[in-house]
Amino acid sequence: MIRITELRLPLNHTEDELRPAVVQRLGLRTDAELLAFHVFKRSYDARKKSAIQLIYTLDCEVSDEAAALQRFQGDPHIKPSPDTQYKFVGHAPADFFTPESQRRPLVIGFGPCGIFAALILAQMGLRPIVLERGKDVRQRTKDTWGLWRESQLNPESNVQFGEGGAGTFSDGKLWSQISDPRHLTRKVLTEFVKAGAPEEILYVSKPHIGTFRLVSMVIKMRAEIEALGGEIRFEQKVTDVLIEDGPKGKHIRGVTLASGEQIAADHVVLALGHSARDTFTMLYERGVYMEAKPFSIGYRIEHPQSLIDAARFGPNAGHPILGAADYKLVHHAKNGRSVYSFCMCPGGTVVAATSEPLRVVTNGMSQYSRNERNANAGIVVGINPQDYRQDGKHEGPVSPLDGMAFQRIWESRAYELGEGGYKAPGALVGDFIKRQRSKVLGQVEPSYKPGVTLTDLQQKGRGSLPEYCLDAIREALPAFERQIKGFSRADAVLTGVETRTSSPLRITRGRDYQSLNVQGLYPAGEGAGYAGGIMSAGVDGIEVAEALGASLLAGR
Repeated sequence: MIRITELRLPLNHTEDELRPAVVQRLGLRTDAELLAFHVFKRSYDARKKSAIQLIYTLDCEVSDEAAALQRFQGDPHIKPSPDTQYKFVGHAPADFFTPESQRRPLVIGFGPCGIFAALILAQMGLRPIVLERGKDVRQRTKDTWGLWRESQLNPESNVQFGEGGAGTFSDGKLWSQISDPRHLTRKVLTEFVKAGAPEEILYVSKPHIGTFRLVSMVIKMRAEIEALGGEIRFEQKVTDVLIEDGPKGKHIRGVTLASGEQIAADHVVLALGHSARDTFTMLYERGVYMEAKPFSIGYRIEHPQSLIDAARFGPNAGHPILGAADYKLVHHAKNGRSVYSFCMCPGGTVVAATSEPLRVVTNGMSQYSRNERNANAGIVVGINPQDYRQDGKHEGPVSPLDGMAFQRIWESRAYELGEGGYKAPGALVGDFIKRQRSKVLGQVEPSYKPGVTLTDLQQKGRGSLPEYCLDAIREALPAFERQIKGFSRADAVLTGVETRTSSPLRITRGRDYQSLNVQGLYPAGEGAGYAGGIMSAGVDGIEVAEALGASLLAGR
């Protein structure tokens, strides 16, 4: 097979024009020499809004592949197609597990990372046991709607906790900027398609699924894990880890559940979400090595989706191939802070994402159709451990738990400013820039449920974020206007606060994917500080499962 990259055609080209373009690009003498081709990836170049181009990567079968490759030797855009087929590191024999010889691996957490870790282990014949503190995805969805519609929070079943993880209530973005030389993202996408995702996610440049489709897919992936001998246990909160000192150092020996049950295990995947604060605290108290890491905080901003479409696509706004437009913005403020857009959700809604009582957290979500009225994105400011340390010092190591304490301060403040009932504090962009209280909405109606309380997000002594964040965001909004006309329109809405952009700590691991000081413990995914989003979490789950599987199969 031959791969062509960077084949450009006009946005409105017909399907019949693609094949002749491939024949011409490969310099084939006749159409018959092109035996077959398929689209591996399709993106677009919208820098010239009136002349948007589609950019194709295609895999082609030709009658004389050697001659074609020789003809384009040195051309960076015509090469042999890479092998993207996933290859397992090994498989367990049928009699691998006996009561005397082996303990089944545990996977703690059933978000994207835990799902793929469990799936790979199951496909290797290693029969994982998954422990998920929340409920199955159907019941979890009901509990989440209970917060959004009735202001009733279930701390163990919400946007953060339960089958599918936080990614279930998001835009369902399926792209990542991670380095992927082994094409593991292809494995993730292929498994999603097997579970019912549309096949277009295999080739569009920025694939997404949306919440409703993710729910049914997660159920099918769970069924496959179970059919392969895996076991998924819901409402099974891990409250302790059993660590034993040995001749080669500390080693995991199992876990204790909230029920008091103990499960023995020598290989445990920690696929925690970034909001498993009580579990982080327990691990820290048990001596599992972890360290503080940077993260970001800010607000959600909402505009009419039509404004973003027009700014990005001009006269081609609304084209079915382009869909709802997104954006990615960065501003370096005078105070040294970086302000950037995060988790942009075209045609979506702002959702309540807290997991703790009397605190407000926002996030963004879209359905597959992306046809809601507003676009929303996090507008967040990068902070580092020295910003959030709680001991009053300015130098030296920061406690890994300080980031959680910092998050809680601003989440509690948001609940207070929202005036209770899990309403979120909000302000119009024009008022925010002028440092004044918002009282009346304009044309942009906020989508956050249970509701938004208009206020002054910058009240002296009761501000919704640290002063350096407020200053940086206030400076960034007019700067973003220069990239997207209308971005700083006076009636765009800011809703606070966005604090859970990523984990505030890292459960550090070595090259073998095991904890630095506890053998057999495999920190993975977002909560451990090694992923950010569905795709990177899924890939990390695969890599951790491979490392664990290789160790288990080798008898270590």
